[in-house]
Amino acid sequence: MRRRRYQVFLPLLAAGLLGYAIYHVVHASQTLPAAPPPAEPPRTPFGRAIAGTGIVEAQTENIAVGSALAGVVLEVYVPVEQVGKSVRAGAPLFRVDDRHLRAQLQYQQASQAAAEAQLAKLERQPRREELPPSEARVRAARASAALQEDLADRARRLGPSGAMSQEDVSQRLLSLEVARQQLAQAHADDRLLRAGAWEPDKAIARASVAVARAQVTQTRTEIERALVRAPVDGDVLQVNVRPGEYVGNQPGQALMLLGRAHQLHVRVDIDERDADRFRPGLPARAVSRGPSRREYPLRFVRVEPYIIPKRSLTGDNTERVDTRVLQLIYALNVNGRPVYVGQQLDVFIDGDGANLESPSK
Repeated sequence: MRRRRYQVFLPLLAAGLLGYAIYHVVHASQTLPAAPPPAEPPRTPFGRAIAGTGIVEAQTENIAVGSALAGVVLEVYVPVEQVGKSVRAGAPLFRVDDRHLRAQLQYQQASQAAAEAQLAKLERQPRREELPPSEARVRAARASAALQEDLADRARRLGPSGAMSQEDVSQRLLSLEVARQQLAQAHADDRLLRAGAWEPDKAIARASVAVARAQVTQTRTEIERALVRAPVDGDVLQVNVRPGEYVGNQPGQALMLLGRAHQLHVRVDIDERDADRFRPGLPARAVSRGPSRREYPLRFVRVEPYIIPKRSLTGDNTERVDTRVLQLIYALNVNGRPVYVGQQLDVFIDGDGANLESPSK
């Protein structure tokens, strides 16, 4: 009896399991409804639009301010808490350590003063105080020569009569010649003194002054380079430097970000495949991202006629990164609504007007 029960129960159990398996497979293979997107995609206001991605930037473009000299930052004149402050062109932003340059400047200024004093000394020669002694030496040499001339005349008269030895006569004649040469030397020294400094010596002194002045100018330039100033009128958009930090002079190091943000521009990237459809002056609108989806009118400014590899990425997993884009610049009319530099916008250009002739034709 028990055996007959097993013979009936086992086939029923197998049939039940088979039915459950079939139900599970059929239920699991059903197509689920598409999930709604996390955010509503932007919609173009034009019929045939040229779509692109735009990045908000300042009218002057975003200027990455760096340091011309490497060193430790001593002062930051626009600290982090003053980001957004408007500055004028030439206003100091921060200063790199320049104490060694200031000490070097003092030494070079002293060297310049010494070189200028040496040149002034040469140009003022002869001194008035040096002329009377020189004249006195000439008069003394002339008197000595006259005395020796008188003694030599006596020796010439007394020598033939034997009243004076031939040796004394010869000595007096030689003394006369020595006195004459001393007089000539005194005259030559006086003329040399009155002629002043030698012109080549003055030229060397002038060159020394020029070298000293150039060194002072060079050091002052280095001190000025240590003080980083605003290149244009604009707003401080970002500060990435603090007092005590070491900064290098490698290119691309944005210690401060500066730009004229009272008028914003949008740099729009459109695919190179749409470049032939674009014409300067086509109407365009920008749409912000997020739930608000604000629209902003755009005014064409210029086109940069050099197609470059795409660098601005939207983060979409279907986005192509191996493409090239044409960059367009549009002025953004914010109408008092908040828009920030660096914000990404979806831009749509009216493709229906692409058959219009460009203004240049």
